Amino acid sequence: MNPTASSASGLLLPTAALPPSFKWGVATSSYQIEGAPAEDGRTPSIWDTFCRVPGAVVGGDNGDVACDHYHRMPQDVALIKSLGVDTYRFSVAWPRVQPGGKGPVNEAGLAFYDRLTDELLSAGVDPWVTLYHWDLPQELEDAGGWPNRDTAYRFADYAMLVFDKLSDRVDNWTTLNEPWCSAWLGYNVGVHAPGRKDFDAAIAAVHHLLLGHGLATQRMKAAATREMKFGITLNMGTADPATDTQLDRDAARRADGMGLRIYLDPLRKGEYPADMVEDLAARNTAFPVQDGDLEIISTPFEVLGVNFYFGQDFSGTDENGNTEDADGHPVVRGVELDRPRTAMNWPITPERFTQLLVRLHRDYPGLPIVITENGAAFDDTADASGYVADDDRTSYLAEHIAAVAAAIEQGADIQGYFAWSLMDNFEWAEGYAKRFGIVHVDYDTQVRTPKQSALWFRDTISRVRGS
Repeated sequence: MNPTASSASGLLLPTAALPPSFKWGVATSSYQIEGAPAEDGRTPSIWDTFCRVPGAVVGGDNGDVACDHYHRMPQDVALIKSLGVDTYRFSVAWPRVQPGGKGPVNEAGLAFYDRLTDELLSAGVDPWVTLYHWDLPQELEDAGGWPNRDTAYRFADYAMLVFDKLSDRVDNWTTLNEPWCSAWLGYNVGVHAPGRKDFDAAIAAVHHLLLGHGLATQRMKAAATREMKFGITLNMGTADPATDTQLDRDAARRADGMGLRIYLDPLRKGEYPADMVEDLAARNTAFPVQDGDLEIISTPFEVLGVNFYFGQDFSGTDENGNTEDADGHPVVRGVELDRPRTAMNWPITPERFTQLLVRLHRDYPGLPIVITENGAAFDDTADASGYVADDDRTSYLAEHIAAVAAAIEQGADIQGYFAWSLMDNFEWAEGYAKRFGIVHVDYDTQVRTPKQSALWFRDTISRVRGS
């Protein structure tokens, strides 16, 4: 049975710290929901290619259909409106707008986002555009991908194609989503597209992703004819030492450097962290910085998107007590926390969310924050109508929104919260095995059914606005 609003509202939040102006939203990304990979001129992305690699994705799944959002967009916007949110964060598929990653705009592909923007505005929902959420055109990967400096310039060109079309109606622009995942998981660990395992390439990718952000931001700012907000979204956790030993403290420092500071320091301070530069030198590698790069990367921006899922402890020894890995590099090992866990086996650590947000306020002051992703996968069970009574996800959202409120009370400038995700979708290397949505999707019928968490989220938004 699909419950009424009141029966979905059992978890109440202390909402005094969340002002009526607080932004509430839901988020998605293009490859995870759109489908239609070869329609209207779209060419393959690195994820289209990666999904064809045997064993790369659970179940051999791919995004060919996903949630069929490309064909169901108006109904999905109506669904978004029904949740009471004021903002929808979506990403644009680069190979849909600029096939091959070079050359003129593909008007048929860009028209989809033009229609989506108008549909959202007609529904009273603010469009929040993310220009890159991992779907690099395969042709650019064939030319070297993000480790190749030229990709940064190609990204800025592409960004302007989208900006020129939508900037008369879109006020909020995010350049990149989670460059850590693009660089580290895609080019070093190899579990995300393009599936490469090359540490030096990953470090080059970090720099060129940031350079692409700076180049695109400069060009969009120069072309803006009214006040807009530009930013970047970083996925961040906390990195604490598992014990107070020097080995563990150093492991936590390295994890924090690679996960957070090598992005925020150049973005906000115009320099890479000295300790990370030294660590890389010990591995005979370095960021491929050219004259003027750091000035471009540190171009001022107006909002930092924060994606948070969990915090971690780190150890400087492996399970056998070794302090170096097989290649002679210092061990940096995440230690399992004794916490309840999500279906992704991620620990649930809302207090570390507060810790992270307060730290960002302290170490990188003057930068407004919006939580651009936060949510959890659980093993949902739908009833005959498709409804999911997801107490676990509802509790997760409640605890983490409360963590945001606690950070605000400690002085952090946090201006909004977007739940990840609007609906169940293609979860990258996990295929369709993991469900993050607050709306259930029956992948056979494409029927969408709001879960208990969606109704709770809607009612919470209403209460905060009312307060």
